[in-house]
Amino acid sequence: MHTINLSKFPIRTDLIVENDKLKNYKTEKVVVDNITIEKNSSKDHKEKYTTISFEDITDKDNFKKVEHVFINELKPYIECLSIKREEPVLVVGLGNSHSTPDSLGPETIKQVLVTRYLFALGDVDKDYQSVAAISPEVTATTGIETSETIKSLIEVTNTKLLIVIDALASSSLTRVNKTIQITNTGIHPGSGVGNNRKELSQKTLNIPVIAIGVPTIVDAVTIVSDTFKYMEKQFSYKLNNYDNKKLKLVPTTIQDYSKEENTLPEETKKEILGEIGSLTEDEFRQLIYEVLSPINYNLMVTPTEIDFIIEKLGLLIGNGINKSLHKNFNPTNNQ
Repeated sequence: MHTINLSKFPIRTDLIVENDKLKNYKTEKVVVDNITIEKNSSKDHKEKYTTISFEDITDKDNFKKVEHVFINELKPYIECLSIKREEPVLVVGLGNSHSTPDSLGPETIKQVLVTRYLFALGDVDKDYQSVAAISPEVTATTGIETSETIKSLIEVTNTKLLIVIDALASSSLTRVNKTIQITNTGIHPGSGVGNNRKELSQKTLNIPVIAIGVPTIVDAVTIVSDTFKYMEKQFSYKLNNYDNKKLKLVPTTIQDYSKEENTLPEETKKEILGEIGSLTEDEFRQLIYEVLSPINYNLMVTPTEIDFIIEKLGLLIGNGINKSLHKNFNPTNNQ
């Protein structure tokens, strides 16, 4: 078997929890109502990430639970900046409104309560923040670099805080549409579809930037790799429950082994999968990458119900931003 050079393999993820950079961060993890909240911060506490992982937001109860957690986690990012109510906050929805997996930003902007024009007209309730919002679309559509558009808007509106929303990519099937990442480190527009544009951060824009993202796609390498991991889990599950008479009455199609620990011995794994069974996870991903990439089959894939999920995520994030910026905000567009 040939030597595998892992340094040439680009891990397709925008999530800090899937990044090697994580080992340099302090980590805290809590679980609230089956929602996992993981907080990562650099040693000097200047760089912060919050990752919210959940199972479902398609029903009202789960939607409200995730929304509540999202608001509680987003508020501290904003409050620590001490932005005055009359100082404009610019909310930017990155992405392509004509491509559903990449339309999280534009969909969220539809839900954002804008008030900046009201401040220009006269008195506004003291519990409301000056907010402007825009979806600048993608460079391929406008011919204008997204960072250039945003820099111009910041200058014209005298923006004091930028909040950006974008679709991300993940290296795990289980995180697609089920993870929200909040960070104060900025974002690269287009990163979710492998088309990095100029960075949007405090370093490049000279104002605080809060980035909110959800992984909406994975590449084919991830799908194949995760399929093999689940296959190993299923083999392990079958072997561990071989004498379980009750399990024999449960149809194979509804046996949930996903949360079971993989205890498949290395020798058994190699016996079932041959030489492939002796590869590490990284080595296996590299092998699949080398197989699919030369023939352009390392496709970016999204779930079939993406239209519905993006609509729900846009509503949830939009409501969360509104509630975090406007104390008196009362959503009237809940599901």
